[in-house]
Amino acid sequence: QLQLVESGGGLVQAGGSLRLTCAVSGRPFDRYAMGWFRQAPGNEREFVADINLVGDASNYADSVKGRFTISRDNNKDTLSLQMNNLTSDDTAVYYCAASNLQSIGLTSPIYFGWWGQGTQVVVSS
Repeated sequence: QLQLVESGGGLVQAGGSLRLTCAVSGRPFDRYAMGWFRQAPGNEREFVADINLVGDASNYADSVKGRFTISRDNNKDTLSLQMNNLTSDDTAVYYCAASNLQSIGLTSPIYFGWWGQGTQVVVSS
C-alpha cells in the first residue's frame, strides 16, 4: 500500500517562505504522478500543483503560479513544495497526493487515489 507523509508546515509571517516535503513509501515512487492540494476551513479541497513521473513537467493553480515550486526526487522518494512570498490566503492544510494516471494537469482530487494526512500552514498578516 502506498503511504504518504507530509512535513514542513508551520506558522510563518506574510512574505515568508516554507518548504513542504512528502515522503512516499510502499510502492515504486516513480510510477505515480504527484500533486499538492490544500483545504482551508469551510472550503473545498483545492488544487495547488502537480508534477509528472520524471519531474520535468509541472502545472500550477493560478493563485500560486510564480510563488510556489513543486519538485520530486525519485532517488529519495520525496515530493516537495517550495512556497515563497506567502500570504494569509495560503493558510490551509496542505496534502500531498499520488495518482496512477501518468500525466499532469490533474487538477481534481478525483484523479488521486492516495493521500497523506496533511500538514498545517498558517500565514500571519
